[in-house]
Amino acid sequence: MKIAIIGAGFGGMAAAYDLKKSGHDVAIFESADYVGGLASGFKEPHWDWSVEKFYHHWFQSDKYMLGLIHELGWEDKVIFPRPLTVMYHKGKFYPFDSILKALLFPGLGFGLDKIRFGFVGLFLRLTNNWKALEKVTADSWMMKWAGRNVYEKMWKPLLIGKFGPFYRDVNMAWMWARIKARTTRLGTFEGGFQRFADTFAQRLRESAVEIRLGAKVESVRREQAGLSVRSDGKSESFDKVLVTTSPSLMAKLSPDLPKNYLQGLLELKSMGAVVMVLSLKNQLSKEGYYWFNLPKEAGFPMLALVEHTNFVSPEHFGGDHILYAGDYLEAGHEYFSLSDEQLLEKFLPAFQKINPEFSRDWVKKVWVFKTNYAQPVPLLNHSQNIPPIQTPIDGLYFASMSQVYPWDRGTNFAVEIGRRAARLMMD
Repeated sequence: MKIAIIGAGFGGMAAAYDLKKSGHDVAIFESADYVGGLASGFKEPHWDWSVEKFYHHWFQSDKYMLGLIHELGWEDKVIFPRPLTVMYHKGKFYPFDSILKALLFPGLGFGLDKIRFGFVGLFLRLTNNWKALEKVTADSWMMKWAGRNVYEKMWKPLLIGKFGPFYRDVNMAWMWARIKARTTRLGTFEGGFQRFADTFAQRLRESAVEIRLGAKVESVRREQAGLSVRSDGKSESFDKVLVTTSPSLMAKLSPDLPKNYLQGLLELKSMGAVVMVLSLKNQLSKEGYYWFNLPKEAGFPMLALVEHTNFVSPEHFGGDHILYAGDYLEAGHEYFSLSDEQLLEKFLPAFQKINPEFSRDWVKKVWVFKTNYAQPVPLLNHSQNIPPIQTPIDGLYFASMSQVYPWDRGTNFAVEIGRRAARLMMD
């Protein structure tokens, strides 16, 4: 078969890998001039490693991603440092990267609250019945079983940070999946995620997969001879097509889809993201903390502050200290329209709160990345709203972050759904 894949993210490339191995002719269309999608990175001339535009890492439990890397023979390129994650409480940060440290966190109070926190965590780790949990909101479930204090100190700030105005609407299965699937150990690829994406793309090219960069697809339509992919004003016929874009873009590309499928795509909610990356002259966190979970009610203007060079050495970046300041935001939030300098002015007080010695002249360079599609919002009974990978148009398939539910977005499940789509296309 002659197959087109729209999007050269990790899911699209994983699908191409399997389809090519099965003997099909595969062409990937990518509108950007690079591969990697939302996990792509950038690099300054004096850096040995790239930096992701939107912070990424792998968990030790990421079996689909790590399984693919094993197949490719690159396990020796995956590293798992031990960075420190901290939580904020009454003006101080406390380590929060193990069950013991979580139980010692003073924000949980004492006695019954800590017991409830422990039992809730244990139950969510052990149960597999997520279908029951999607019938209730995380807000109501956590309030009932974890208790008001634990919920408001621990889980509510996470929900608000991730989902903004929708935080009360998110179902409990999302929270279950987050606790069930994640580990405290975090990993990356030597050289950064962009190096992995580029190396993977090179392997695909060597196996005769065609990767067309800067190729923006305008439409995908069913014709008598097959599916017509229109790009740069020209149409080309394929036997099957896999689209790996956002649901809203899928709806624009294939307006001939039945009304109920299109409506399902357009009704899926998602949050966007704005991430500022900075190179600093000095280390921000004196204690060497990596990931700062920041509650909005404490006045922080972002969800997370991540000092990347407390995870991997600043030696890889010519001695620069790399800092992320990021947030998930609803469409229309002011951060999407602010200039880089205006956004920096909003963030500077938070850096000074972390380290009073910080000053504006520590900042060497700033990059800001924005996307309207970063975090799907799973509402009650969300499993009933997931568009099937095989669309009603014969030969047209769709695989996106909005379909990995109940699991959360990330490269691991992008690989899983990409490979699952490839299997369906070969049936």
